[in-house]
Amino acid sequence: MLIARKINLQNKYQQINEHWSPKIIGELNGQHVKLAKISGEFVWHSHENEDELFMVIKGKLLMDFRDRTEIVQEGEIIIVPKGVEHRPRTENEEVQIMLFEPASTINTGEVVSELTKENLEKI
Repeated sequence: MLIARKINLQNKYQQINEHWSPKIIGELNGQHVKLAKISGEFVWHSHENEDELFMVIKGKLLMDFRDRTEIVQEGEIIIVPKGVEHRPRTENEEVQIMLFEPASTINTGEVVSELTKENLEKI
């Protein structure tokens, strides 16, 4: 039988030592709950079959779309619908984010780059 346990986000963030390398902290209903530290620019990409939810825990996330940029502050979320091309980035700071997405989601979607992470570590 599974037992519910609380998760301390700051303790988990202390275990993350690289940018753009999400770590799984939990699962629910086929979704992964992931934490990541990010800095700089990610790659332009989309996810054909998955929506993504980004929650900013610390810092300011810039979410670029081909026609605009959305600024996501601490305590705010942005949901990127499936099929929408986007590029997360930061300005001169490390940002801590939480992601909710289907377990099948690959971080760079249909794009393969040096930032692609397929087998994510659980922490």
